[in-house]
Amino acid sequence: MSTFPVRRNTMVLGFVFLILAAFLWAGWANWEYRRQQAERRAAAQALQGMLVPDGGGALGYASPLQNKPAPAFTLTDLNGKKVSLADYRGKAVLINFWATWCGPCKMETPWLVDLQKKYAAQGFQVLGIDSEGDGAKPGSDTWKQDEAQVRKFAAQMKIPYPVLLGGDTLSKPYGGVDDLPTSFYVNRKGVVVAAQVGIDSESAMEANVKKAMAE
Repeated sequence: MSTFPVRRNTMVLGFVFLILAAFLWAGWANWEYRRQQAERRAAAQALQGMLVPDGGGALGYASPLQNKPAPAFTLTDLNGKKVSLADYRGKAVLINFWATWCGPCKMETPWLVDLQKKYAAQGFQVLGIDSEGDGAKPGSDTWKQDEAQVRKFAAQMKIPYPVLLGGDTLSKPYGGVDDLPTSFYVNRKGVVVAAQVGIDSESAMEANVKKAMAE
C-alpha cells in the first residue's frame, strides 16, 4: 500500500510537467509567429513609399527609391514595340503611372504633353505607364479592351510620348504603386531624384523635371 501514493504523485507530477511544457511551447510558438509577422511587415514597408510631413506642414511622398537607381523594365508600347528604361540612358525621364479610369491622371496629362514638347530638345523624356489594375494577361480579352481604351485616350490627347502597357507588373519594384497618378523623376544617370503621388501642379512637375535634367 505504501507504493501507491508514490506512483500517483509521480503520474500527477508528470501530467503537470506535460501541461507546463505545452503552455511553454504554445507561448514560444505564438512569440515566434508574431516575430515573423513583424519581420514580414517591416520588409513590406521598406519596399513601399509613404506620406510624410514636409517642411511646410503638408504631406509629401517619401519613396524608398529616392536617390537610388530606377528599377529597370521593358514593356510594350501601343505600336507593339518593346521599350526599355535603358533605351533612355543619358536622358532625364519622367515615369508616370496612370490609368484611363483615373480622373486626376486625365487632368495632368496635358501638363505632361506640354513638358514633353518643351524639354524634349534638352534631353527629357516622359514615359506613360498604363496601370489599369486588373492584372490582365497580354492577348486576353480584358487586355485588348484595356488597350483599346488607352489607345483612344492617347489619340484624343495627342500624347507625343510612349505609352506602355502592363504597368501593374512594375508596382512592387517601384515601391507599391497603390495610388494614381504616381510619378518618378529620373536623372541622366538613372537615379530617382523626386517622386510624387497624386496630382500636384504643373509648376511643381516642371520643377522636378528641371531637377532631373540638372543632376
